[in-house]
Formats: sequence, C-alpha cells, structure tokens
Amino acid sequence: MTKPSLPELLHAAVTAVGGTGRPGQAAMAEAVAEAVDDNAHLLVQAGTGTGKSLGYLVPALAHGERVVVATATLALQRQLVERDLPRTVEALHPLLRRRPQFAMLKGRSNYLCLHRLHEGVPQDEEEGLFDQFEAAAPSSKLGQDLLRLRDWSDETETGDRDDLTPGVSDRAWAQVSVSSRECLGASKCAYGAECFAEMARERAKLADVVVTNHALLAIDAIEGAPVLPQHEVLIVDEAHELVSRVTGVATGELTPGQVNRAVRRAAKLVNEKAADALQTAAEGFERVMELALPGRLEEVPEDLGYALMALRDAARTVITALGSTRDKSVQDEDAVRKQAMASVETIHGVAERITQGSEYDVVWYERHDRFGASVRVAPLSVSGLLREKLFAERSVVLTSATLKLGGDFNGVGASLGLAPEGTAGEDIPQWKGLDVGSPFDYPKQGILYVARHLATPGREGSRTDMLDELAELVEAAGGRTLGLFSSMRAAQAAAEELRGRLDKPILLQGEETLGELIKNFAADPATCLFGTLSLWQGVDVPGASCQLVIMDRIPFPRPDDPLMSARQKAVEEAGGNGFMAVAATHAALLMAQGAGRLVRATGDKGVVAVLDPRLANARYGSYLRASLPDFWYTTDRSQARRSLAAIDAAAKADGK
Repeated sequence: MTKPSLPELLHAAVTAVGGTGRPGQAAMAEAVAEAVDDNAHLLVQAGTGTGKSLGYLVPALAHGERVVVATATLALQRQLVERDLPRTVEALHPLLRRRPQFAMLKGRSNYLCLHRLHEGVPQDEEEGLFDQFEAAAPSSKLGQDLLRLRDWSDETETGDRDDLTPGVSDRAWAQVSVSSRECLGASKCAYGAECFAEMARERAKLADVVVTNHALLAIDAIEGAPVLPQHEVLIVDEAHELVSRVTGVATGELTPGQVNRAVRRAAKLVNEKAADALQTAAEGFERVMELALPGRLEEVPEDLGYALMALRDAARTVITALGSTRDKSVQDEDAVRKQAMASVETIHGVAERITQGSEYDVVWYERHDRFGASVRVAPLSVSGLLREKLFAERSVVLTSATLKLGGDFNGVGASLGLAPEGTAGEDIPQWKGLDVGSPFDYPKQGILYVARHLATPGREGSRTDMLDELAELVEAAGGRTLGLFSSMRAAQAAAEELRGRLDKPILLQGEETLGELIKNFAADPATCLFGTLSLWQGVDVPGASCQLVIMDRIPFPRPDDPLMSARQKAVEEAGGNGFMAVAATHAALLMAQGAGRLVRATGDKGVVAVLDPRLANARYGSYLRASLPDFWYTTDRSQARRSLAAIDAAAKADGK
C-alpha cells in the first residue's frame, strides 16, 4: 500500500474536527514535515484562525517518532488532549494503519499526592505530621475543599488538579500535593504503586505525543535530570511566551518568611548547634531585609553579602546534619525530613548563587504589600541556555500568532539564542522562518486608529485627555470594548471614571474570576471589560461583543524594572541598540497579542485604538506598527468614531 500523502492526511484530520482546509495551514504542515524530516528547526508564524494545531500535529503524527508538544496555557493543553488529538488520531488511523498514543505530563505539584492525603502534612512548629482534615473546621472553606479532595481522590483516574471541577484554593491544594523536591520517591513511598504523578510519567513514556507546558520543558532543560521522555521532535506552541517562562523557572528568590519556615522544619531533625546557627543566620537576614529598598543591586551590599554567606554556610551544615540525625519522636520521619531538606536546599542554592555573583545574573530587591521584601536573582539572558539545551539534540518547531516583530523573525530568534536567519557556521543552529499569514482580511476587517492628538503619556499622573477619548470611543462603539491597560492602576482608574460617565456595564479584572468575566463580557454586547495587557493574551471573544480593543499606551517595560533595564544595558554595552532589542521588542509582542483580540473570526469587524501618540510620531512607531496585524491605518478621530458607530449599528440591525 502506498504511503498516504500529507495533503490526504491533513484533509482527513480537518474534516474530522469539522473544519475547512486553509492554504496557510497546508503551507505550515508542509514546512513542519520538511523540518522534521531534515532534523532542522523552524519558526512559523500562523495567524489566528489558521488552524495551527493541526498544522503541526498531522505532520508530527505522520513522521512516527516521539513528539513533545509544549504550550504556555492550560486552555491549549486541554484543547489538544481533549479535542484535537483524539479526533486527529481517529481520522488518521485508517490511513496510517496505526493509532498513535498521546498523554499529558505536568510538574509533580499538579497531581494529588496520596501520601500527603492519607498521612498528613509535615507541620512547621511541631515534630511529626498533622491531619489536615482534622485541623481545618469542616464548615470553613478550607475544610470543605479538603473533604471534597478526599472524596475526589477515590474517583479520579488522573489526580490532575485541572480535572477537578469546580477547583479548590491554592491553600487547599498545597495540603495534598508535593513538589518534586519534597517527594519521597516511588520506591520509598507506601503509595508509590498508586502514585498519580508516577502514572502520568509512565503514560508519557509509552506515548507517541506528550503534551506538556513551557515550565516543565524549562525544568527539563535547566535541571539536567530529565523529566520528559526521550523525543526526536519538539514543538513549542505559543512560543512568544517561552523566554519569559524559562526566565521564571531560572529565577531564585529568598524571603524572611521562607527562611523562617525552613528553620522550623529543620529544627527537630538536626542537632541543636546546627539548628541555632540557621536560626541566627535567619535573624540576620531578616534584619537586612527590613531595610531593603526596591531596585537592582549592581553589586551585592556588604550587609546582605554577610547575611547570605551566613545563611549559605548554616544551610550547608543543616543539609549534612539532616542526612545523619534520626529523631525517634518524629512520625513518618522520611516525609518530614524530605520537606525540610527541600526548604533548606532551596535557601542554600539561592544564597550561594547570589554570593558567587555571576556576571550573567541580575540581583534585585522587591517589596510586596502583603509578603514584605524579597531578594531575587535571574539570568541576564536565557538565550545561551536555550541554544545549548533546546536546539542541540532534536528538531524544534516554534509557532505562534506573533513571532515576526518589526517585519522579521530575527528579534524573537535572538531571544531564543539563534543567530540571524541564514547565518552559517559550526555549532550555529540552522533555522528557517515562515509566515503563513492569516485567513482574515485584516485591511477590510479592522482599523488601527492612533490618537495622535493626545498628549504623550508621562510616567505618573492622570491622563484626562486620554479618559475623554476613551469615553467617546466606548460610547461610539455602543460598549463592545476590551480595554487593555499598561498597569492595574490605570485599568482601575479608567473603570472608575467610565462607570461614573457612561451608562454601560464595565467589568474589571480582579473583581471576578477570569473565566466568569469573559463569559459575562461575551454574553452582553453593551458590556466592556478592562484589565492589564499581559493577562488578556488568552481572551477569545469572536463576534459583536468585542468590536473595539483599546490600549491606553505603548507597554514598554517600566524604567525601574531591574531585569529589563539590566538586559537593555547589556545589549548597549555590547554595541547594540538596547532600547530596540529589549524595550521595543517587549512592547511589540504585547501589542501584537493585544491587537490580535479584535478579529477572531471571518465575520468580525472593529477598531484597535491606541491612545498613545508615540505610535504615530516616534521613530520606533513604524517598527511597532509593522508587528501588528495589517489593519487599515488612520489617525483621524472622527473617522474612528464614524466607523465604530457604523459597526455598532450593523450589529444592532443583526440583533446582536
């Protein structure tokens, strides 16, 4: 029998999910197949509505080698495992004559831990464990959550937190889950044979396609201990998020509260001398942190340096002592010891990293209203790490609706550790960039309006002219507005102002769960939804409920952001343009994601309004505009209002 062609396979899969074939999807599938066959790397930009999941799943399944698909959002993981993969596998089975297996794999703390559930949680103040079910009042929210978790543990097949609906609070989940460092290990645990996390790993070892998240991919790359099974092909979806997720995993943090918890956990398990030394070091660290002012530490201050060295040395002594001491009064000593060891090792690791003072790390103080001060350390860049760990052993396909910034892929490529496209040389990963476009007709479906007449936004202070403009645009649109703001404070101020001015419901991020807000926004066209730009990347509201997307200003990183400003400075010292490489790239990515909320279906029409004149007037404005969908562009305010009023009238005429 002849091998089925890729177009045949794609057609079968698209038909199975009830879709229609798209030229962009076919071009993407061909490029992915070619990259996988040649063991090469591909960056592919596929606009909303292309059907990119099938564009990479079909060639990957046809290839026959094991594939890992890493995504940033839970929503896409679920879509892949619950909808796209089952239908695609069924559709391809008659043609491929095999039925590829697939599995989801997440970090250990996402799975219910039966040991924690049945044996209790190591207690900080006392020796032994306490029964969290007895400790929490059954009438309290925590008590109810825990009882529900106990019932759920008998019926769940996966133990995956995301399969529990409705969900439970982070506090409740922490009582029944462990991190990989706290885990006893299947061979030492009484529940090892039934462990949900171990079963997920076993399923992943047998699967042809493993769906995971960026964080686990980063842990797999950084920690050196493989978490993911061996694989020949890696597909990174929502790839615009990868650098920030990897940075997050590679960031260390120390707070006085965290150090004090570690002291309490270790105190009963080590000799008095080791426990006292850690206690003294913790007190010294706490005194230093009381005076900490937010901002980057170009050099570690002397007092912090001494406090961290004391912590590091005391933690090392405790780690050694934890290995030898046995306290007969401690119940389930292995679990208590493992949790204490995990806490102290984290402190030792971060303290040592900061005191060693690598030129490739950035250190800064942060202050949080609720949790007080912390000291943090993050890599100046993760590009070298990604180049070495991601692209060395396998074919990698990175895809997103926004990878091409300012007209090419080189900006995103550089952040991933890739040399400019076409650069040859030994040890330089070769890659190709491909933009398969979008099925939408952006110039006909959308308008990009820049409010050129407004004053340039300053760092602080109210923007009265911007709020007037905002109110007029929302009024012209008849509601139907997604407001994306550069800070939570700006979103709150705008919501407060417009609630007083307009007779339209204004929903605000934080006042309800994200899911609830999106549902209510989609249900009533007169409603507006305001929030911050970074948190609205997953909003998908096609149709008449979202016909105006507003951005209050260009979302450059804050000048006092320690990591971003350090990265910018490093580029400048190397002779590059730090502002364009870091600040403008960051803003372009967020704006492209934000503008992408407007047109989600072929019938959608609307306006993206940017209330920041710099997008029209500044030199970098053209770079940012080139990163957005190819909307019809205007700075004419009356034109924007007329268009919005016409779109609103058309929607009302259709009864929407």
